[in-house]
Amino acid sequence: MSKGKIVAGVLAPHPPHLVYAENPPQNEPKAECGWENLRWAYERLRKSLAQVEFDVLIVHSPHWRTNVGTHILGVPQFKSLSVDPVFPNLFRFHYDLKVDVALAEEICREATDLGLEMQMMRNPDFRIDYGTVISAHMTRPQWDKPIVGISSNGAARYFNMDVLQAMMVKLGQATRTAVEKSGRRAVLLASNSLSHRHFTTEPPLVEDQSFEHINNHNQYLWDMKMIELMKQGKSRDMIDVLSDFTEQTNGETEGGSLTWLMAALDFPERPAEVHGYGTVIGTGNVVAEWREVEP
Repeated sequence: MSKGKIVAGVLAPHPPHLVYAENPPQNEPKAECGWENLRWAYERLRKSLAQVEFDVLIVHSPHWRTNVGTHILGVPQFKSLSVDPVFPNLFRFHYDLKVDVALAEEICREATDLGLEMQMMRNPDFRIDYGTVISAHMTRPQWDKPIVGISSNGAARYFNMDVLQAMMVKLGQATRTAVEKSGRRAVLLASNSLSHRHFTTEPPLVEDQSFEHINNHNQYLWDMKMIELMKQGKSRDMIDVLSDFTEQTNGETEGGSLTWLMAALDFPERPAEVHGYGTVIGTGNVVAEWREVEP
């Protein structure tokens, strides 16, 4: 078997508004338009990924939260309805996805060997979280690639961000090793926003962009600081300030997805390709890609 490879890693935020505005046939609610900056950023990402061959999407989502350790999807196929609990008026998505169970099990083994508490999720009736579904759909709306779904755990809240960071570094390392052993060519998706302070009310017309802006200027400054570090290739510096960023911005980074991604990419020093930045209900979101260098 040839050695596997992570061909790209992506910061792939999951606001349900983006799927709503795209009007795919799987989603019941229909929109007029909206959030073009981020939707066009995903279009640019899809064009970029069309230039490389890959076999599987690996998604780490903050909205599959597990209380003990990290869980990984371990059933070959899931078909059901995913509903956003906060925005059921926008996201009621009929998904039908396949899972690369063999790769999922390899990640579980490698992470266990590094001392992490891991569990394969074998319930065929499990409902896939909307973070996983949205990031996967916006990246590959054809749904022609299997996925590996990885949960986030509550270490940042139960302990602190330092504990979470240490765990996610190990999980990232395990993911990289498992991909290399599997022979797969993988794209990794960290499914999270940056700053994450929401507005508390919706406008009468949800897609009315005259109501859309960042929650506050402090959030914006922090987002720009993080994006600048991405563009400079300073991934370790970005992770070093992540605890402060998360505290100051209520960042969705407290789920560990971004740390996992950077560790799996072996803390890249090459600049990220920032496909776009935009706000959704006050939160800051960036679609950024780190392409692995082919030998």
